[in-house]
Amino acid sequence: MTCFRRLTHPLVKKPEIRHDTDDSMLEHLFGSRTRVKLLSLFLRHPDEPMFVREITRKISTQINAVRRELSNLVHLGLIKEVSVTTPELEVSKERGLKKKYYQVNQNFTLFQELTSLVIKAQVLLEQKLDREILKMGDVRYLAFLGSFLGIQKAPVDLFIIGTINKKSLQQLIASCEKELGFEINFSTMTFEEYLYRKDITDKFLYGILEGKKNVVIDRLSERL
Repeated sequence: MTCFRRLTHPLVKKPEIRHDTDDSMLEHLFGSRTRVKLLSLFLRHPDEPMFVREITRKISTQINAVRRELSNLVHLGLIKEVSVTTPELEVSKERGLKKKYYQVNQNFTLFQELTSLVIKAQVLLEQKLDREILKMGDVRYLAFLGSFLGIQKAPVDLFIIGTINKKSLQQLIASCEKELGFEINFSTMTFEEYLYRKDITDKFLYGILEGKKNVVIDRLSERL
């Protein structure tokens, strides 16, 4: 098992129609990839206040771009500055330093609509992700869990059984993390390892199989 932290008439030319399949759709709407990443991050974690450097790490974007877009979103009223009392913040105060935290304003007029839009964009990205994973080998089982279902701090967000190119998978996951704005914890195991773990009633495996998930592919009943 490997664990790691989607006939026309010949004389008439039809206009080309572009179908965006991931967060690029939102980028076209909002005009900034950084702003899209921030929206995705904050709308998926509406109750979580975050400071600038934390946000920068999570969306892998330069701090100046993050600060600029945060200022724009605060001005729009979608993001608000908040004061948070935490042990870390208390230590910072003792040193004369104070961190500014940001959180989505759930009273913003279009909060529900924007949240719905971001979720739909995530669904499209998941579809792209599973298509790309299928090209990487013999996938017998693929399921989305954890963060993809809105469950934070889950041990696994993506679970794969089969023979797959791990290097290509890691590259794909890294790309999707930048689009989604959150880290994807994934786990893979071969079909043989799955059978062994199933026979010994492995706690990790059964925790996934019996837990909440979105199963995209299930060919476990097929013979080798």
